[in-house]
Amino acid sequence: MRARKSRAMAQRKPAWLRAELSGVDRQHHAVHETVADRDLNTVCEGASCPNREECWSQERTASFMILGDTCTRDCSFCDVPTGSPSPPDPTEPDRLAGAVEDLDLSYVVLTSVDRDDLPDGGAEHFADCIRAVRERNPETTIEVLIPDFMGSTDALRTIVRAGPDVIGHNLETVRRLQGELRDPRAAYYQSLSVLEGVKKLDETIFTKSALMVGFGETEAEVTDAMDDLRGAAVDLLTIGQYLRPSADHPEVQEYVPPEQFEAYREYGEAQGFEYVAAAPTVRSSYRAGELWVENALDDGVEPDRL
Repeated sequence: MRARKSRAMAQRKPAWLRAELSGVDRQHHAVHETVADRDLNTVCEGASCPNREECWSQERTASFMILGDTCTRDCSFCDVPTGSPSPPDPTEPDRLAGAVEDLDLSYVVLTSVDRDDLPDGGAEHFADCIRAVRERNPETTIEVLIPDFMGSTDALRTIVRAGPDVIGHNLETVRRLQGELRDPRAAYYQSLSVLEGVKKLDETIFTKSALMVGFGETEAEVTDAMDDLRGAAVDLLTIGQYLRPSADHPEVQEYVPPEQFEAYREYGEAQGFEYVAAAPTVRSSYRAGELWVENALDDGVEPDRL
């Protein structure tokens, strides 16, 4: 079990992390301009993802955030604003599909804020976006990163019927820290039930989840969470370092070293995940994982079954 770091030590980014964060190309204007011109949001910017410049400039990929830029939940680690969002924009699906077409994306990730103010949590609008992208971009692989919809099976069925290739829902952190870091309406076992529910509705869809580390969790707690995800037949997993967006967010308790991420990757693959991406700057929308999915679909790799 790893020793806990002091807060003072944890706040100083180690040299290997500083180097990884600085090694990106800033020439990402094409994606930025297309997103702005079509009045769209990206989780890349909304959540201050450390990989956004690399993805936008080198891979021309982006994770689009639908249903507005204001979330109804207040998870302490997240940089997306919390408040009372506007009603869904009925023009968004078409604008989104047009942006994917303009950028000639082979892989797109659609995510959203939580919309607990809507009767279906925004599931039908989410499905409309999936269908619009599919209609105008039939060759594009579609991954969605969905909320928990308060555990609604009907809302989840709406997403599944829209036919994305990958459905992701993030566990975010270990079981002990859920109440401390996530909004009270989110719950560890509710998240697991969402992922398991996808498989019950359609076993041909790849499922995906993500964990952040650096909150003071132990190695055993992380591997326990990985075991629980495998118990829900989750296919793909990403594990990355929590990076504090601002002084108003929880402090980093530990910068987990690269060798520990490698140990998590090896453990996950041994437990049966189809693909595990684990490194300090890995996020749930991670290009290496997207390439794996594209190749798996081309090769006819089958998702796990319950």
